[in-house]
Amino acid sequence: MALTLSILDQTPIQNGESAARAFSHTIELVKIAERLGYHRFWVSEHHDLDHVVGSSPEVLISHLLAKTERIRIGSGGVMLQHYSPYKVAENFHVLASLAPGRVDLGIGRAPGGLPLSTRALQQGDATSAPSLEEKLVELEKFLHNNLEPEHALHGLKAIPIPPQPADLYLLGTSVSSAELAAARGVPYVFAQFINSDEAVSLEAISTYRQKFAPGSLQKPQAILALSVIVSDTDEDARGLASENELVKIHLASGKTITVNSLKKAEEYGKHSAEAFTIEVKEANIIFGSKETVRAKLLDIQRTYQVDEVIITTPVKDFQKRVHSYELLVEAFSESPVL
Repeated sequence: MALTLSILDQTPIQNGESAARAFSHTIELVKIAERLGYHRFWVSEHHDLDHVVGSSPEVLISHLLAKTERIRIGSGGVMLQHYSPYKVAENFHVLASLAPGRVDLGIGRAPGGLPLSTRALQQGDATSAPSLEEKLVELEKFLHNNLEPEHALHGLKAIPIPPQPADLYLLGTSVSSAELAAARGVPYVFAQFINSDEAVSLEAISTYRQKFAPGSLQKPQAILALSVIVSDTDEDARGLASENELVKIHLASGKTITVNSLKKAEEYGKHSAEAFTIEVKEANIIFGSKETVRAKLLDIQRTYQVDEVIITTPVKDFQKRVHSYELLVEAFSESPVL
């Protein structure tokens, strides 16, 4: 089974760097990714975080489509809980009309930020808002303009009507997200770089396949999102990986949130209005030389039986990040992987 390589770029911003500079790196990286033969390039949605600046993936996707010719561009992902499904469909219909057949609409289940940004985005009574599943169902109907006659908005269309709607994906880190993707019959992306619990990821992928009901897909399509750093030697890669850590906030309600700094964890806990504890962990990163990483990725492929991985590379120095993506392609250049 060949392994398809794709990229998730979070538009990281380093100390002393401007937002314009961070976005210029994303633009340069997507051009490099297309030249190297990566299959797709996704950008993320985050709010009120000091280490990433990609707060509006729809806007950024439009720009990246204009800067490329072949590579698929998409969201990893739009945080649908904050938005009107109708407006999301309109946004992605515009994108799909500008670049037919090249647009992916990945939907995320996390808030994408801290409690204050969630409050600012939603500005309403969250207890009376539709569930994510309800919004996802409505989004699918707007993407394909097939609202049933009994729907309150029947007759309403998301304009423009593109030649080919954006492909819909559901992102998640839990068994419940896998169940939702299976029930809707859409591709499922498990973010293992966020949830490194192998038992959970294995159960999620297995559940998705077992419970899959045909929808936009006739058979399940599972993808893993991984954090990977490739360098010239194992030791060099280990040094780059050591610059990263994951911080988990465990709320009294049982919810767990993952951020990348102790400062943000404390801020999240403060604004959550719940008792909380903080756990600092080593980031879940696959690292090494290209030979080492190739072996690790092939082992993951055998374990999960996936034919695509989406790679995020948390390296602060941009040129070293680019080098990692170049080496990753070289690692699989002996077989038809892209």
